Amino acid sequence: MTRLAVIIGSTRPGRRSDQVAHWVKDAVDKRAEVTAELVDIAEFGLPLLDEPVPAMFGDYRNAHTRAWAEKIASFDGFVFVTPEYNHSSPAALKNAIDYLFAEWNDKAAGFVSFGANGGVRAVEHLRLTLAEVKVAGVRSQVALSLFTDFEISDPTAPGTFAPGEHQAEGLEAMLDEVVSWSAALKPLRTAAVQAA
Repeated sequence: MTRLAVIIGSTRPGRRSDQVAHWVKDAVDKRAEVTAELVDIAEFGLPLLDEPVPAMFGDYRNAHTRAWAEKIASFDGFVFVTPEYNHSSPAALKNAIDYLFAEWNDKAAGFVSFGANGGVRAVEHLRLTLAEVKVAGVRSQVALSLFTDFEISDPTAPGTFAPGEHQAEGLEAMLDEVVSWSAALKPLRTAAVQAA
């Protein structure tokens, strides 16, 4: 059984990411070959990176880092749900990625983004960051528009997530790729555990 983390990539009060993440998890829950867990980086209380040793060495000194590492290590793949902030992903999400190294390695990731331009620039940056920690990003992604996939009457409020019908098809295609790539990368993860 493939285990996916649906990572809520924003810690901002009044965020929209949690609504989108529940939509993703509901889609995963309909599949027999995979399970999913919502992983909210806000719940881990990670300060700006405060580990004295680079993550590549795996010498985690802080309890919050060890808790985060244990959680991420337990998954075979990821779906990152991210808004776009100033042409990129939220700083909190980048910070959470930077905390770890081996726990990310040889796993697959899909992306669900949103923003005025669908959040595609946030995903471009995430792909580069994740490649450096050996995460394979799948080609298909879901790009949600604040104008057509949300009902927002007050821009300072989260509004209601109401994805267009066509978005479900894109989500399913992306999930197919994440599940198959996660399975394909399993021998690499197994070999790394045996070598450790």
